[in-house]
Amino acid sequence: MAGAFVGTWNLKESEKFDDYMKALGVGFATRQLAGLTKPTTIIEVDGDTVTVKTQSTMKNTELSFKLEEEFDETTADDRKVKSIVKIEDGKLVHTQKWDGKETSLVREVNGNALILTLKIGDLVCTRRYEKAQ
Repeated sequence: MAGAFVGTWNLKESEKFDDYMKALGVGFATRQLAGLTKPTTIIEVDGDTVTVKTQSTMKNTELSFKLEEEFDETTADDRKVKSIVKIEDGKLVHTQKWDGKETSLVREVNGNALILTLKIGDLVCTRRYEKAQ
């Protein structure tokens, strides 16, 4: 099922990303830089391990995990979180918990588009990616 997400995805549009980062507690300077970057996300599946690589001019990250298994993650903004990724209704649902807080990162593929919906509390940020040819 995770195979639908495999590929290289380039960011095309972003809505409310600065608000989302602010809600996470990301500082002003980092938010300004992050808001200017157009990251590429590479999703690979090898057996039961999913790898998500994010590459940008600001920072590169790589995350490998098994679906349905909790793991420790250090986020791009250096939060130490407990994460779990599941497939729900054809969507890749990534939940992060730390310090009594929770955020979700939901990826959904629609043709050549990958929609990333980021939620914390009532705040919703949408980032649209296009599959590289």
